[in-house]
Amino acid sequence: MNQIEPLILVVDDIKTNILFMETCLEKAGLTRTLPCRDSSKVLDLLCDHSVDLILLDLRMPPPDGITLLPLIRKQCPEIPVIIITDVSDVKTAVACMREGAFDYITKPVDQDLFTITIQRALSFRYLTKENSDLKKTVHTLHDLKHPECFKDMITQSPSMFRIFQYMEAVAESPASILITGETGVGKERVTQIIHTLSKRPGKLVPVNVAGLDDSMFSDTLFGHIPGAFTGAEKIRKGLIETAENGTLFLDEIGDLSPISQVKLLRLLQENEYMPLGSDAVKQSTARIIVATNEDLTDLQNKGKFRKDLIFRLKTHHIHLPPLSERKQDIPLLLDHFIRMAGKRLNIKISSVSEGLYKRLSAHPFPGNVRELKAMAFDAVSQCRNGELSVDHFGRHLLCETVGPTKPGAFQAHDDELLRFPDRLPTLKEITDALVAEALKRAKGKQTLAASMLGISQPALNKRINKQPGGIHER
Repeated sequence: MNQIEPLILVVDDIKTNILFMETCLEKAGLTRTLPCRDSSKVLDLLCDHSVDLILLDLRMPPPDGITLLPLIRKQCPEIPVIIITDVSDVKTAVACMREGAFDYITKPVDQDLFTITIQRALSFRYLTKENSDLKKTVHTLHDLKHPECFKDMITQSPSMFRIFQYMEAVAESPASILITGETGVGKERVTQIIHTLSKRPGKLVPVNVAGLDDSMFSDTLFGHIPGAFTGAEKIRKGLIETAENGTLFLDEIGDLSPISQVKLLRLLQENEYMPLGSDAVKQSTARIIVATNEDLTDLQNKGKFRKDLIFRLKTHHIHLPPLSERKQDIPLLLDHFIRMAGKRLNIKISSVSEGLYKRLSAHPFPGNVRELKAMAFDAVSQCRNGELSVDHFGRHLLCETVGPTKPGAFQAHDDELLRFPDRLPTLKEITDALVAEALKRAKGKQTLAASMLGISQPALNKRINKQPGGIHER
């Protein structure tokens, strides 16, 4: 609902009637009224004020309410009109409703009925206004300067189109960009589009910094000279130099070590760096974009991330909403991934069950768009008759938490689902067991296993490598 209290136009030629209506409105918690005793001025008042609701008396000097009602509806069809009069015959009520009145209340006014009718009318007004604003927004948001750059972004969400406009606005800025959002929302794809829009002549160079210790981070980004460390026999160009006049994309920035954070901060502040083993300062011409699914402010409060670095990274900030907040995109994305999977796997899909869209809309999608893509590819690979149904997605939907009666739904308090030995397992043991089970169900496919666990594939790989002996994709 609107944060500003609605404005209600009260039209009646008798002053005491207007005062009575205002009293009834106050009892309903509504104090903003626009009284009008001269019905000939109503249309002018509607032009000059943003009215949300009209209370209209029928019996007035010309023009009376019956004459005025169609004129109001023609000029302001979005504003609900409630007729309030002492005329109680059915013919008059039907005539008013045919002319577009929202409702009809007779005098003497019952306060409870009056309040309920007013609330219904205002709810209708808010809904109409929101739909109207949404249509205007969608029309405007489609007016992108470079729509061709967004052709692979499958969406009909107004929030996504607002993000696209922001991307166009900041693309040519030399300042850093922070991209945040849950795993699988498309942060790398957004980076690719920004790089294209930036028109920078250099390359887009991505690097996942998760798991890099300070030495690896420095060597990867800054490079080294011969003799910098044991085994450094020749010059190695760092990725900053590789991304000269282009874009350096640092993914999983929330995992960066404290020492590496200091070096990144200096790079952002001075646009300077030194290769390992060298005293010569080099200038960086790479534009830096970073991404994370972590809350950097939360990490900063825990002492794990520098506050000054956050300020530097957030010169421009893009937050991508999860799929659960734009479920109107699920049918579009599903159709797109089904076509993609059918083409790659050489499987023709002739029809999709209507119930499938509804079922997927109820799924929480912790892995977001990436999870939906993995589900679609797996389902298409199982389809043999060309008819894709809920059954082909069955094992992926077992983890739904839509209701307590869903078969296979995980409930932490359900003793039948969790059985612990006398010695409680450690968190690491539980994590290792979950990873192993996900890989087993995904038949060794790490991308699919990661989507089941609600983490990224690199994050899963990092956990696998920490296990004794590791677990490798089959």
